Amino acid sequence: MDPAKVEAITKWPRLTFMTEVRSFLGLAGYYRRFVEGFSRLALPLTKLMSKGEKFVWNEEREKSFEELKQRLVSAPVLTLPSGSGGFQIYSDASKKGLGCVLMQHGKVIAYASRQLKPYEVNYPTHDLEQAAVIFALKIWRHYLYGESCD
Repeated sequence: MDPAKVEAITKWPRLTFMTEVRSFLGLAGYYRRFVEGFSRLALPLTKLMSKGEKFVWNEEREKSFEELKQRLVSAPVLTLPSGSGGFQIYSDASKKGLGCVLMQHGKVIAYASRQLKPYEVNYPTHDLEQAAVIFALKIWRHYLYGESCD
C-alpha cells in the first residue's frame, strides 16, 4: 500500500459537517467489500445522514469513524477465486442488517453487508435469513453461475 495514501486516511480529521460525513462514507463505501461487517461499523455514521437528524458527534460515532479508518488502512487477507468451483457462502441476518462471506477452499474471496430497509425491520427471523441468502446470491452471481456451491 502507498504510505502517503495510508497517512491521508489515518490523519483524516474529525468530521464536523454533514458533507464531510458523506464524503468519508463515499470513500469507505468504495472499499466495503474488503471490510468485514462494514454496514455494522458504518451504521452510526449513516444514521447521522438521515433526514431530520441533527448533527451530534458522540463517542459512538467517533469510535465508528476511528474503526473504519483503521480497517481501511489494514491489508485484508482476501484471495482471487480460482476456476475450480467449490464456493461456500456464509450468511447471517440480525435486526440491524444482513451480512455474508464468499469463500473458496477455506479462503475469503469477498465480504458483503447492508443495513435493513425500514420495511424489513418487521420481517420475521426466517425471512431475514432468507433475505441474506438472496442478497449474497444476487451480488456474487457472476462468480457462482455454472459452479458448485457448498
